[in-house]
Amino acid sequence: MHIGVVGATGTIGSRVVAEALERGHHVRALSRDASRPRADEKRENITWASVDVLDAASITAVLPGLDVLISAYQSGNAAKDFEDTVRRSIDDPTTRSTVAHALTKALESHPRTRLIVIGGAGSLEVEPGLALADSDERMHEILDRLGLPRAYAAAARGARDGFDVLRTSNRLWTYFSPAMEIAPGERTGRFRIGGDQAVRDAEGRSRISAEDAAVALIDEAELPRFVQRRFTIGY
Repeated sequence: MHIGVVGATGTIGSRVVAEALERGHHVRALSRDASRPRADEKRENITWASVDVLDAASITAVLPGLDVLISAYQSGNAAKDFEDTVRRSIDDPTTRSTVAHALTKALESHPRTRLIVIGGAGSLEVEPGLALADSDERMHEILDRLGLPRAYAAAARGARDGFDVLRTSNRLWTYFSPAMEIAPGERTGRFRIGGDQAVRDAEGRSRISAEDAAVALIDEAELPRFVQRRFTIGY
């Protein structure tokens, strides 16, 4: 397959690239400035291109030939400066909606290209019909445990709004809500898949490694199960 990855240098995006290449796919790695990664890249079956994911025309330009576009966009680059990403996400929580609008607009000219968007856990339901992002008490409890400022709740609501943009479109979209705790770790290939509510382990934690998130995302790219639906995973 030919798979495009927006945010290819990020924590999750870079692992999605690695997983896709390991399985023999062709990857178009997309970032704000692809000049440096392209010069350093030694792997086969990968090409780099710059894209402005806030601009539909820029996205449209990189779509030809792609079977699937996976967006791992987030404000800044958390892999290099996590605090900067948190700050940017709080300062402009509408960015996820802007990106969602740009992605769906770009795909109007390529309606057969599938879109997989890596979103946030804040849109997961804590009870039927109630998203985590809409419960300040539960949101603050999660943020406190993760060591994030409570103001980050605005960014979680912004990611939820981006999900809503996809839900009102007729594109071939899939929305991936990662576990509430996600960080670099081990690729086990063993996890459970859920829908609108978090998957929790025996200790009640919603957690996954970035490596296993990449496994789940390329699984979905290869064998679609959640077209025009959301899914999540956890141990």
